[in-house]
Amino acid sequence: MKSVQDIAKAILAREGGYVNDADDPGGATNHGVTVHTMRRLGLDLNGDGKVDAQDVRVLTAEKALQIFVDEYFHKPGLGALPGPLQASVFDMYVNAGGNAVDAAVATAFVLAVTYPEAGNIGGGGFMVVRFPDGKTTTIDFREKAPARATPDMFTDSAGAYSSRIHHNSHKSVGVPGTVAGFAHAHQKYGKASWTKLVDPAVKLAGDGFAVPGGLAASLKGAQTRLSAYPATIAAYYKNGQPYAEGEKMVLGDLAKTLTRVRGQGRDGFYKGTTAKLIAEEMASHGGLINEADLAAYQPAERAAVTGTYRGYEIISMPPPSSGGTAMIEMLNILEGYDLKSLGHNSPQYVHYLAESMRRAFRDRALYMGDPDFTKPPLEKLMSKAYATELRSTIVKDKASPSSPADVAQGYESDETTHYSVVDKDGMAVSVTYTLEAGYGLGAVVNGAGFLLNNEMGDFNGKPGLTDSTGLVGTKPNIAQPGKRMLSSMTPMILAKDGKLVAVVGSPGGRTIINTVMEVVLNLIDFQMPVQDAVNAPRLHHQWLPNVITMERNGTSPETVKALEAMGHTVRLGGNQGTAHSIFVNAKGMRQGAADPRDRDAAAIGH
Repeated sequence: MKSVQDIAKAILAREGGYVNDADDPGGATNHGVTVHTMRRLGLDLNGDGKVDAQDVRVLTAEKALQIFVDEYFHKPGLGALPGPLQASVFDMYVNAGGNAVDAAVATAFVLAVTYPEAGNIGGGGFMVVRFPDGKTTTIDFREKAPARATPDMFTDSAGAYSSRIHHNSHKSVGVPGTVAGFAHAHQKYGKASWTKLVDPAVKLAGDGFAVPGGLAASLKGAQTRLSAYPATIAAYYKNGQPYAEGEKMVLGDLAKTLTRVRGQGRDGFYKGTTAKLIAEEMASHGGLINEADLAAYQPAERAAVTGTYRGYEIISMPPPSSGGTAMIEMLNILEGYDLKSLGHNSPQYVHYLAESMRRAFRDRALYMGDPDFTKPPLEKLMSKAYATELRSTIVKDKASPSSPADVAQGYESDETTHYSVVDKDGMAVSVTYTLEAGYGLGAVVNGAGFLLNNEMGDFNGKPGLTDSTGLVGTKPNIAQPGKRMLSSMTPMILAKDGKLVAVVGSPGGRTIINTVMEVVLNLIDFQMPVQDAVNAPRLHHQWLPNVITMERNGTSPETVKALEAMGHTVRLGGNQGTAHSIFVNAKGMRQGAADPRDRDAAAIGH
């Protein structure tokens, strides 16, 4: 791996000498260092009592190199990042000069290279933005069903529901939204050059990167599944064998695709060569997406859903994400209890959380879907009055029933990724995006180098088919042409009295909603430091199956017995989510918290 000095020297080598172009808003620049940076650092090099173009002119390459290393690597803590990311993020930090949206875009493309389990350009997701003035917006770049989709498309020739078609065929691939979503975000709200934002990912893919331990282990575990797709094995394995940690991985075809995106923007993905390669992949494997579907794809900018909890403002994603609405519904229910007095993860506390989760997830399945096709009763679901009504049905020491005859929950993979960004001006961005299952369908587009999603699996399997196995057939989330599938992704921003407080999100399928809510409860009710709020043990209930799942390491036998005495079924499991978060304290200090459940995660900044 290159040293920090080597990386800095490479950056310096690309920069020119002294320039002071009147048309350049950056002002005087030398060796890539602007006059604005020198003023911020107080670098009066000629000792005349002011920092101006003359100081920039006399800046040496050696001094510029020192600035790069000290200000853009050590101070923001880039050394905490996984090795493969350090060079690209360092390069972006020095050169991009953008805002939180720009950082989110650049991060997404880098993760598409180094985190193929869930980072992607072949999937989709959501972005929540809060501007420094307190205004908010969201960008929905969820995948869409192709024009040839039908409500019964996941059935076999006999008309029976087929899990294989639903989740593990090219018919499970939705029209990707990632590139279009980030292009939209950049065009409307970014500041930096698009080229500079995509360039680090191009270099990582083309020049190669040292495989981190988490990726090495993941690819080894997924080899059997991925071996069904020769293009995937060719791209992500070394002569058919898993890469060892630290070995160099080069993704040549992906670099070519990203180069087209870098040069042509969204058209580099949705038209021309990349679109043709996707359409050919679909046609050769019985998929439905064609070039017209790709050219027609558009993200949607939507108003955030908002609620309040104990004086804090909850800002999150509206449908087709169910997460924001369900979380606000649960918080409204829980606001009627003195949770702190119960004790964190005490039996009574867990009981109230599980009962609120039970009710919100029931409503999720009954009402939620793409708002362009169905109109979920959001105002009612997020109202304090409705929460009071639901709270009145909760018995203090007795679990409620969950009936399969009412509604059941379908499958949703927990392989997703989330990251949080706050810039120097207070702009906050919360991004969650995914391929659905780990590595999506598992199929790399031949010649294009990226993995396809299997997000159509988030549609209900067959109209009217709802049973105790977890299948759902309710109308709001049945496949239709151009429809976005329901999601649990819950990018969230927390504010109070007009000031930014926190940025939170998580992967984890349906557990996402509960993970994010529990971090909020830890911050507000228990006033935990953000790292403790993220580290704390979690639990999950989703109506059906009627089970409380709790992280094994954070649960006592006594708690389990007490819950069982109330009528709950408790299952101990592994880690739930990875809630990478940012907290802003009363003095405006930003505190990042990387979730230790993710071995390759890090929090950086200054």
